Amino acid sequence: MNKIYNPKPASWPEILERPPQNLTNIEATVSDIFSEIKLKGDLAVKKYTQLFDGIEIEKLMVSTNELTTSEKEITSDLKNAINLAKTNIEKFHCAQKSEKIVLETSEGVKCWQEKRPIQKVGLYIPGGTAPLFSTVLMLAIPAKIAGCEEIILCTPPNKEGKIEPSILYAAKLCGVTKIFKIGGIQAIGAMTFGTESVPSVYKIFGPGNNFVTIAKQIATKHGVAIDMPAGPSELLVFADETANASFVASDLLSQAEHGADSQVILITTSRRLLNNVEKELQSQLKVLPRIAVASQSLNNSKLILVETNLMAINLINEYAPEHFLIVSNEEDFFIENIQNAGSVFIGSYTPESAGDYASGTNHTLPTNGFAKQYSGVNLDSFLKTMTFQKISEKGIQNIGSAIEIMAEAEGLQAHKNAVTIRLESLKMRENA
Repeated sequence: MNKIYNPKPASWPEILERPPQNLTNIEATVSDIFSEIKLKGDLAVKKYTQLFDGIEIEKLMVSTNELTTSEKEITSDLKNAINLAKTNIEKFHCAQKSEKIVLETSEGVKCWQEKRPIQKVGLYIPGGTAPLFSTVLMLAIPAKIAGCEEIILCTPPNKEGKIEPSILYAAKLCGVTKIFKIGGIQAIGAMTFGTESVPSVYKIFGPGNNFVTIAKQIATKHGVAIDMPAGPSELLVFADETANASFVASDLLSQAEHGADSQVILITTSRRLLNNVEKELQSQLKVLPRIAVASQSLNNSKLILVETNLMAINLINEYAPEHFLIVSNEEDFFIENIQNAGSVFIGSYTPESAGDYASGTNHTLPTNGFAKQYSGVNLDSFLKTMTFQKISEKGIQNIGSAIEIMAEAEGLQAHKNAVTIRLESLKMRENA
C-alpha cells in the first residue's frame, strides 16, 4: 500500500483519486446490445449470453424444479445463517415504514402525503467467482416489505447453465417473483425493454461490473430508474492509537478481496498503528484464497497519517467513502461530524462484514464519491411518495385570491380562470 504522511489540503484531490476505470467504448457496446435486445428480444439475450458467458441457454427463466433442487444443495448451517440475516434485515427495514402525513394548511385546505410501492422492480445479482446471495436479501426483502407487485431477478449462469443454489434459495425465501439466467448488459437490457420471457420493470437495483454500471446508466435514457450510480467497492477506516492493528487490517482486506479495482484506505493519527497495520496486512494477505485479487486492490490503496482528528474528518468527508469504519476513543467526534458516507461502522467489534451480511442495515451503497449526494438502498428506494389535497368551498375562498394573483403575475390566465370560475360560482350561489 502507498504510505502518505501529513498531506496538505492542496494535494487531497490527487491523493483521494479512485482507481482509474477503463470505460472506453463501453457505452457504444451497451447501446448496440440494447438496440438488438429491443428489436429481437430473447433471441438477442441468448446470443449475448452465449458470447459473454460461454453457455447456450434454452429457457431463460429458472424452473420450479430448479428452485426446489437448490434448497437441497446448500447446508443447513448456511440456511440458518441466511434466515438469521433475513430476520435482522426485515426488522431494520420494517422499522423504516412511515405514517401518512395529514395537515390542514389553511382552513378548508387539507393536504396529505402517502407512499405507494413501485409496481415492477428488477434486481441484478452478480455471479462469477463470488456469487452475492447476500445482495438478494438486501434488495428483495425491502422490495417485498414495500409491496412491489413484481420482483424480477437476473443473475448470470455458470458454465453448466445453472445458478448458484444459495442465490436461488435466498430469492425463493424472500419472495422474488421470477428468476432469469441472464447476466451483464443483456440482463439490464432485458429488464429495460422486456422480452418474450422477461418483463420490463420500472426501476433496476443491484451492483455489477463496469458493463453493468454503464448499462444501468443508459437504461435511464429509456425511462427506467436505477438505485444509484455504482462503482467498485471501497472502505475507509479511521483508527487511532487505541485500535487493534490486526482488526483494522482484517477489515481493509475484507473489502480488498472484492475486486482488483476495489480501494481501501486507512487514515490515522498514529504512526505506530500505521506501521503495525501494514505488517498485519502482509501477514493476513498470505493466507487468503483470493490473494491475487486482494493484492491488486492493495496497490490502489493507501495508508495516510494525519496530525489531527479535524484534518482526518475533513479528508474523510472529501473522499465520501462507501463504508466508513471508526475505531477511536473520540468516536463521538467522528459520528457527529461525518457528512458523507454510505454506511458507518463504529468500534472495534463492528466489522464491515456485519453490514454486508447480518446486522440488518443494507449493503447496497453509493460508491465513487456519490455518498455526497446519494443514500444507500432502503425501504423508501422501493416506494414513491404521492401528495393529495382536498379543498372545500371555504378552502378555495381562503386561498383563491392568492392563486389568482400569482397565476396572473406569471401570465397563466387559464390557471387564474380555473379559480375565478369557482369563486364566481360560489358568489352567485350566496347571492341567489
